[in-house]
Amino acid sequence: MKRLFIFYITLSSLLLYSFTGYKLAEAPPVSTKWVVLNGGSLRVKGSTNVNTFACEITGYSRPDTINVYRKIAGREGIPLKGRLGLDVKLFDCHHAMMTADLRKTLKAKEYPQLKISFVSLAKLPSLNTQESKIKGIVDIELAGRAKRFDINYTFKLDNQGNIRLLGEQDVNFSDFDLKPPRKLGGMIQTDNKLSVEFQLTMKILRN
Repeated sequence: MKRLFIFYITLSSLLLYSFTGYKLAEAPPVSTKWVVLNGGSLRVKGSTNVNTFACEITGYSRPDTINVYRKIAGREGIPLKGRLGLDVKLFDCHHAMMTADLRKTLKAKEYPQLKISFVSLAKLPSLNTQESKIKGIVDIELAGRAKRFDINYTFKLDNQGNIRLLGEQDVNFSDFDLKPPRKLGGMIQTDNKLSVEFQLTMKILRN
């Protein structure tokens, strides 16, 4: 019985080692880190049956970091990890009533943050003075609902060697179970679609 017990413990240890070793081998090490610098912005553009509008959050200044991992053999894309948290109450539509309507529609009091989580890139950007256009994947959480989107990125290095990143994607109010705002008894109706654009400047930290 004692020998059987020792054999069981040894076999369990070997299996655990093999399993954890496999998992550790699967996890890609961080290749670079991109530190978000002050001055980022997010802009949403939309339209009503009367006119168009644009609302912005400017001066994003939280010290967020995006980890860029090495590619895993046999898997598509470059894994990323990092998140932006933007205060919905900071949206400014340059029109007091429109600003209040958008914040109310996005449930700013209940869900004060719009969150963008970076998931992956189709490939690494070339990171030179020429623009690199690359597809990527992000998770956007708004008003308590999260949805995954393919996104179009444009990368470019500035004169200081920092990354200029532009991300663009169309979303719908209905993606987050929201109803577009209406005014004057429904005479002014906002379209369901919004064009989202965020701009970031990031510093590269290499291992």
